[in-house]
Amino acid sequence: MESKGPLAGVRVLDCATMIAAPGTAAMLADFGADVVKLEKPGSGDHSRRYGARKNGIGLYWKALGRNKKSVALDLHAPAAQELLLRWLPQFDIFIENFRPGTLERWNLGPDRLLAVAPHLVVLRVTAFGQDGPYRDRAGFGTLAEAMTGVAAVSGYDDRPPLLPAFPLADIMSGQAATAAVCAAYARRLRTGDGEVIDFAIYEAVMKLVESQITEYAANGTLHRRLGNRMEDTAPRGAYRCGDGAYVALSGSTQEVAERVLRTIGGPDLAADPRFRTNAERVANGEALDELIDAYCATRTRDEAIDELAAAGCAVGPLESIASVFDNPQVIARGSLAVLADPELGSIVINNAFPRFARAGSPRLEPGRSQVGADTADVLARDLALTDDELRSLSAAGAIADPRYRDHEGSRP
Repeated sequence: MESKGPLAGVRVLDCATMIAAPGTAAMLADFGADVVKLEKPGSGDHSRRYGARKNGIGLYWKALGRNKKSVALDLHAPAAQELLLRWLPQFDIFIENFRPGTLERWNLGPDRLLAVAPHLVVLRVTAFGQDGPYRDRAGFGTLAEAMTGVAAVSGYDDRPPLLPAFPLADIMSGQAATAAVCAAYARRLRTGDGEVIDFAIYEAVMKLVESQITEYAANGTLHRRLGNRMEDTAPRGAYRCGDGAYVALSGSTQEVAERVLRTIGGPDLAADPRFRTNAERVANGEALDELIDAYCATRTRDEAIDELAAAGCAVGPLESIASVFDNPQVIARGSLAVLADPELGSIVINNAFPRFARAGSPRLEPGRSQVGADTADVLARDLALTDDELRSLSAAGAIADPRYRDHEGSRP
């Protein structure tokens, strides 16, 4: 019998858009939850248009919408609001990321949701949280990366602060919010009571620089931007080898740092007073990097990795997005999944992780290309709505399904 994952049987209503909150729902789907994606008729989730496209189809959406059924429901419409309240008791988890106050304006605030489904875990994801002076501001993960100090310590001192070239805050928040949902659901299993989770993306991102926040509060220390180096440990960086490829190396413990020193320069270098302790290595970081650079320059990437790894050093390849496909560890563990897709033939996404030895994981399927592809099927199954009732709701603009396209009313 196929394993379904540790959350098999748990139902999730994903009413969110873009990356952080839908990413939470995607990870819950990776764990086996039955996820229904609620989308605005016509346009659907904004992430359908995020990033690159192929044949007019958003590629990232295929990954972010994995294992989700798409139901098009317009919560602006009173009929859709009433439908949601009828439907909600069948779900365990409700995920939203509207601006604070939006659900309340629709008379769908947490109090009302819990009134019809007292067992429900409600996750509310926003950039800044449900209160505070930034509460009503528009916000994306970029602002969280900026206001928490992450960008201020990234890059080089002689250049502007560096924002990540990928949605770091959103993806990190999706994983952190998954943990919060699972914790609330575990409590629900004990007590029967639902929960409302106020999740601020910037607070998740602040965890990345927690050590520096604590250090500044105690000692007033402000860390400089040092590129690939760190003021907390040395050696640490990316080093170019003789074949033009790079290795990443870290000596974050005394034992590992000594192995690096002995490998690149023998016992004399390990005894060099400039490098005997972590504090001394940090103070002489540039000199240490020059020695590692010189060592790597006389070897190919694979030669450098083999020698350093054999000596017990923490070293590995610095892959490009292209070369990661060929990394033997990625291949051996099946970290990338190739999925058959009805529109694109096949796509590659990250495989479900982590691995569950007993519960297993569900089979992955790419996100639905059509907004509302499952509307009629899901609502007929869950609420026993007839075809006539579904057509009437479509004509009123409350729902949308491709099969009723000729009968849809005007959209607000």
